[in-house]
Amino acid sequence: MKYILLMYNAEEAFTPEEMPEHMKYALDICHELHAKGQYLGASPLLSISTATSVTAHSGRAEFRDGPFAETKEQLGGYVLIDVPDLDEAIAIAQRFPSAKRGTVEIRPLFELEGLPDS
Repeated sequence: MKYILLMYNAEEAFTPEEMPEHMKYALDICHELHAKGQYLGASPLLSISTATSVTAHSGRAEFRDGPFAETKEQLGGYVLIDVPDLDEAIAIAQRFPSAKRGTVEIRPLFELEGLPDS
């Protein structure tokens, strides 16, 4: 089953000095998953200061700077995995730095027919 691991934490959860070590640790996990055939993709996101939110209600598009929700924890990145079950997804998610200083949300993917190949 395919899952997305959504990494949430406060933007200041990791100091600039800590970030390289935590990024390397997360990359190592991704390489381990790749070696097992469980890795589908991943990417950190840039700061919320670079975000733009768009709505298109009643045929009129509106946009604003920043994320949609004002929250303490922000979406900082994602990892896509293909594992047998939720228990394995949980075991993987708890290893990521965001699980230790924020939250990793695990969501199964809805596989939609007719999407273009990546």
